[in-house]
Amino acid sequence: MKALLTGGAGFIGSHLAEDLLPAYEVCVIDDLSTGSIENIQHLKGRDGFKYVIDTVLNRGLMAELVDEADVILHLAAAVGVRLIVESPVRTMETNIKGTEIVLELAARKKKAVVIFSTSEVYGKSNEPKFSEDGDLVLGPTLKGRWSYAASKIIDEFLALAYYKEEKLPVTIVRLFNTVGPRQTGRYGMVVPRFVRQALTGEPITVFGDGRQTRTFTHVKDAVWAILELLKCPSAVGGIFNVGGRDEISIEELARRVKEVLQSSSPIAYVPYADAYEEGFEDMQRRLPDIRKISELTGYAPKYDLHDVILDVAAFYKQRLTNARGTFGGHDT
Repeated sequence: MKALLTGGAGFIGSHLAEDLLPAYEVCVIDDLSTGSIENIQHLKGRDGFKYVIDTVLNRGLMAELVDEADVILHLAAAVGVRLIVESPVRTMETNIKGTEIVLELAARKKKAVVIFSTSEVYGKSNEPKFSEDGDLVLGPTLKGRWSYAASKIIDEFLALAYYKEEKLPVTIVRLFNTVGPRQTGRYGMVVPRFVRQALTGEPITVFGDGRQTRTFTHVKDAVWAILELLKCPSAVGGIFNVGGRDEISIEELARRVKEVLQSSSPIAYVPYADAYEEGFEDMQRRLPDIRKISELTGYAPKYDLHDVILDVAAFYKQRLTNARGTFGGHDT
């Protein structure tokens, strides 16, 4: 079996590529706009692995890569709140056009596709838990923050339309705040940002009042769930939440990171207007209902927040050590 991973040099994609080998031959395509060649460096030279530095918007190249694959895992997307706020055009074009190309080309040969969506699609829902058949509640189009959610909703509609009309075997995965080694805080991801700040003694910056809550999923748990879905024919045509069980406020997350890493960093609160833009709206809660995927695959998160913090910290400590060695012992 041959797997094509779009965005495969990204945080989640690189872990997925790693675990697909050697059961699958793996081809990664990534334009490195948010991914990094460093994430797949250790896979170079492995039997059955190859990578291409290019964009999924290159239709000719994608036609060739899709034709060679048995399954396409479409992760390529503009990600991170900061990037979404700063580059809404890029967000919409990458997420919608890229997905349209993947689905169109896959439909020609009836190649299986996994579309990666996000908990962002639930928007401002007030449900106690977000279930796959629940309503999606977004803010106004004047708030650019919602463009990412809107683009991923369109991706889901497109995928389900191809499934219904073209009989394309499509599965949709909605990821909830997946975290772990290789993730960076560059585009607003909160756990790696907090960990880096705690390790370097900088203030741990909480955006807003910190009362917004999230549920964090170790990338190892998420990848396990995805690989199990690939084994389930009955997953085709379905939407599946992949997330954790424990809800925590961002304020408490900052305290937890500080405590676990025994950091002296102070906790500082930054208004949304300063962190992102004037009038920025945030999702107050993200708690997934994971009964659907649990019943199908037996999925149950094995790693808790403590594990996540330690694993992300180990990754950053190694990066800091490498940086000191490269620059003659000075922090960078």
